[in-house]
Amino acid sequence: MSTEDAAITVIGAGLAGSEAALAAARLGVRVRLHEMRPHKMTPAHRTGNFAELVCSTSLGGEGEMQAKGLLQAELRSVGGAIVGAADSSRVPAGNALAVDRDEFSARVTQAVRAHPLIEVVEGEVEAVPEGIGVIATGPLTSDALAADLARRTGSERLSFYDAAAPVIAFESINMDVAWRAGRYDQSADYINCPFTKEEYLRFFEALEQARRHTPHDWEQLEFFEGCMPIEELARRGVDTPRFGPMSPKGLDDPRTGRWPYAVAQLRQEDRAGRMWSLVGFQTGLKWGDQKVVVNLIPGLENAEIVRYGVMHRNTYLNAPEVLDATLQLRADPQKFVAGVLAGTEGYLESAATGWLAGTNAARLARGLTPLTPPPESMLGGLVRYLASANPKGFQPMNVNWALVPELPVSEGRRKLGKREKRPVLFQRGLNAFVAWAREEAGLPVTPPARPTAALATE
Repeated sequence: MSTEDAAITVIGAGLAGSEAALAAARLGVRVRLHEMRPHKMTPAHRTGNFAELVCSTSLGGEGEMQAKGLLQAELRSVGGAIVGAADSSRVPAGNALAVDRDEFSARVTQAVRAHPLIEVVEGEVEAVPEGIGVIATGPLTSDALAADLARRTGSERLSFYDAAAPVIAFESINMDVAWRAGRYDQSADYINCPFTKEEYLRFFEALEQARRHTPHDWEQLEFFEGCMPIEELARRGVDTPRFGPMSPKGLDDPRTGRWPYAVAQLRQEDRAGRMWSLVGFQTGLKWGDQKVVVNLIPGLENAEIVRYGVMHRNTYLNAPEVLDATLQLRADPQKFVAGVLAGTEGYLESAATGWLAGTNAARLARGLTPLTPPPESMLGGLVRYLASANPKGFQPMNVNWALVPELPVSEGRRKLGKREKRPVLFQRGLNAFVAWAREEAGLPVTPPARPTAALATE
């Protein structure tokens, strides 16, 4: 197929959709971009501009210590539109990439509308169009399109609210206190953190006092018994959590041979076992308070939370069941999914998956094979996680260092600490991404300068 004949459809002009459209157009592929605003507004948006930021002005921390810093650098190296607009409209925010949201959105809108290969079509799309396309309709996907996606993927694979528990880095779990076991000597699929009565009551008091996130009107949730926030369970009485998700039944503590007073269990999130989520701990607590509560769980005193719990309205697919690491739908490889709908959490992650989906859709339209970035890169680690995570209770994920492979430990050399290791992971990931983009994807790349915020803390 000639470049002149190649064309794709993109649905949604948020961060993911705008990035996808511009990435495909840069490869010489014509794009028809559908956006229902301003003809049909969502409860969260104020304008009809593209890439409108609705909850925050930050695209995450910068520098070699930051997982988002690596993802920003990867996108800068390939001329990512969203991070470019953010750099041009940034406002002072310490070591974070924060923007003037109106200027940022205006820059993205102008870039999209001015591109000669992008046709903007205003109005709601009620069904996924035929042909090669990117679906990037975000957390407030319209009811009609969501219904069509449910028909294509299976209704049980599409969620309409995000009720997530904190996810912990395995290397930060104290396995001298915790142990692996299933209830009643079943397979050791869980990590168990045991409480004495005194430890449980201290934990419960902190849980009662913790501050809750106040959702926007459009985020209000209807809680179901099977997905009740841990703080809501605690409101029912001091013993409710330990007769529910914190029940010690069938779990013999190897140190005592007896059931503890209560137990917090963790379930493996990724294939490599580097991330574990707290079972039954979906929560809407403020993040600082979440950390206090989590650190009161025996064995998690020094836990590194790689994803905080959230409770809000959110339409997303069960990515491990329906997506490949190229972001193609397994049931229809001509369709790519990006952004929140693909199971990401965060503005930057939406833009990054939009870039990959747009690039791969353009490649497919030109008769080329879709690609996946290397596992050492942050984007490569993220999309591999989406395609291979534990599908049971899957929740959207933001980028974090547990997504990329650990550094090998040479015999006779000590294991590096966090502040020593992360700059090495950063440079390894960026080098791998730049080499992949240039040599495999055939893209023009501009390796960014070494970050100035190298000593920022995560």
